[in-house]
Amino acid sequence: MITAAAFYIFAFVLIAAATMVVTSRNPVHSVLFLILAFFNAAALMLIAGAEFLAMILVIVYVGAVAVLFLFVVMMLDIDFARLREGFQRYLPIGGVVGLILLLELALVIGTWTTATEASDLRLAPNPGGGVSNTKALGQILYTDYVYLFQIAGLVLLVAMIGAIVLTHRRRPGTKRQDVAAQIARSGSVNLEQVPTGVGIGELGIRRPTLPEAPKPKQVEHADHHGGHH
Repeated sequence: MITAAAFYIFAFVLIAAATMVVTSRNPVHSVLFLILAFFNAAALMLIAGAEFLAMILVIVYVGAVAVLFLFVVMMLDIDFARLREGFQRYLPIGGVVGLILLLELALVIGTWTTATEASDLRLAPNPGGGVSNTKALGQILYTDYVYLFQIAGLVLLVAMIGAIVLTHRRRPGTKRQDVAAQIARSGSVNLEQVPTGVGIGELGIRRPTLPEAPKPKQVEHADHHGGHH
């Protein structure tokens, strides 16, 4: 009875938080509701017996991903009025895309077939034979589906590199360090013969001698009458 009540409470809060993530006008509020949704999803996984997935959801998504989203949203200077300018113009296209997605989901749900042993597995979430839930999950990921797991990692790597390339812009006026120019600069490093046992008190602080700037050349000006100065 207590487990069923906890399930319905966490599920209701999860659905409400997920709805607020989409409908909130402030992106900071959306990220905060997303963190709340992650916590409630982790609680549902604990009720289902998947403690490893629950901890991963809290540690990775709440502790790293959601906090990173929050920092990025708070640091960006977003003009919300400008973002809403093209909402009505793109509304028909968005409606068509949403309708297609809804039809695809209805097609998938309508043709879904449940395995005969699914009900037995649902009643016994922990694998038998003395194997823990975490160990069984590791065997499936890194033994049975290791190649698919590596391909998924490569896809995420390509997506990360693509996001960095698309968002990387060179801004004028930004000061950047040019190591090659600093090393190639004459006079930046001086070789000194320092005797053994001699400290700064005797030698003093040595600074590199910079090359003198070339003196401007004197240009001879011709006189209007043909003479020279």
